[in-house]
Amino acid sequence: MSHFPEFEVVPAVDVQDGEVVQLVQGERGTEKTYGDPVAAAEQWVERGAQTLHLVDLDGAFDGERANAPAVESVLDAVDADVQLGGGIRSVSDATALLERGVDRVILGTAAVENPDVVAEISETHPDSVVVSLDAKDGEVVVSGWTEGTGLDPAEAAARYEELGAAAILFTDVDVEGRLAGVQTDRVREVVEAVEIPVVASGGVASLDDVRALRDAGAAAVVVGTALYEGEFTLAEAKSA
Repeated sequence: MSHFPEFEVVPAVDVQDGEVVQLVQGERGTEKTYGDPVAAAEQWVERGAQTLHLVDLDGAFDGERANAPAVESVLDAVDADVQLGGGIRSVSDATALLERGVDRVILGTAAVENPDVVAEISETHPDSVVVSLDAKDGEVVVSGWTEGTGLDPAEAAARYEELGAAAILFTDVDVEGRLAGVQTDRVREVVEAVEIPVVASGGVASLDDVRALRDAGAAAVVVGTALYEGEFTLAEAKSA
């Protein structure tokens, strides 16, 4: 597996209306703004990030890639792996982004609604699809976390691995953006269900949370709010 050969801390650059924001539990209207996406991306790479987690939030909610210019600027500015999510709904969307220089595309709703999309993209661009599974009360939810699917996260992860997913991004919506800490049991269940890397996201508030997710078997952890709010530095997280 070429990605995450060692445990990584991956800064989140969530973009809404062309600016970096962090939402609380994924709710619009809760956001705090942190300035220019290129500046944020460059800052994290300077501080040692090997991978950036870039999300087009308008795309995630509206199903259209609203922040394409900001995304392109980030791709041009930094020399790091970029995984991009938000509004990637089709094979053609994904392929265009991969050809533009995105290293991995993150598919959420699209993968749940049409799992074959994962296999199709993986055929032409192996090792490039991350399937994002958001869990609330132990079931996978879609469409900006508003709709339950009845799917068990671990079972779903195993299914996407079979279809060619390169990694699973697992977000625990119950703790997302609240700086309230993480629930490692759910992460461990997903890790145990697959061979591919599991990237954990949601609720990381402290270095202890980073360590707990690593110990639960996560290959990497996405950190947003805690880094922007200075709860700890990327260097501290990397050495943790």
